[in-house]
Amino acid sequence: MSYTRFVELIPSVLLSLWGYLQSRCGQTRGMAFIDSTPWPVCHHKRMARHRVWAAYARRGKGSMGYFYGFKLHLVVNDQGALLSFILTPGNVDDRQPVPALTPDLWGKLIGDRGDLSQALFDQLLAQGLPLITPIRTNRKNRLLVLQDQLLVRQRASMETIHDQLKHISPILHTRHRRVTGFVAHLLSGLMAYTGQPRKPAISLSDTDTALLPVLI
Repeated sequence: MSYTRFVELIPSVLLSLWGYLQSRCGQTRGMAFIDSTPWPVCHHKRMARHRVWAAYARRGKGSMGYFYGFKLHLVVNDQGALLSFILTPGNVDDRQPVPALTPDLWGKLIGDRGDLSQALFDQLLAQGLPLITPIRTNRKNRLLVLQDQLLVRQRASMETIHDQLKHISPILHTRHRRVTGFVAHLLSGLMAYTGQPRKPAISLSDTDTALLPVLI
């Protein structure tokens, strides 16, 4: 098959790619981690001249500064298996897509400081999914039980997953000419991750595991 014909056929397989990716997602084990990562489509200084994603991409700000594009929100279990994902414009608050990502989860959801919200905490708690996040320095302090402190420390495994998607798959580049190609590339990269024999997983010692009687 020629490259031109290959590109022409990409839109016809998007639905199949989506269905196959859904079948590759893992199962919740009572412990899930959520995080988002910037997905730039061009340098933010060139966003006024960008045309391919003008109707969809937005300027946002992450820990590394401003970017123009999207945010990829991921939810994984303690063994690194993908549970759900969603792509939003770059200016969307990290807390906004959380309810859509977690309708069927149970146990505990571990996020970062960007997910900290009393309203979101109450909403998830009502469905039986406590949200555990680090404490912001400008917020009133609250005590975390020891098992929750251990889980928050293990959230760094999400950064390893983002790094693998961007540099091993890799699915992050700025050369897409059509929306369908971008979506197919994203779905293929996520499928490649689900097929990895060894995924970034949290490792708890026997002492740590003894502190998690509710989850194990």
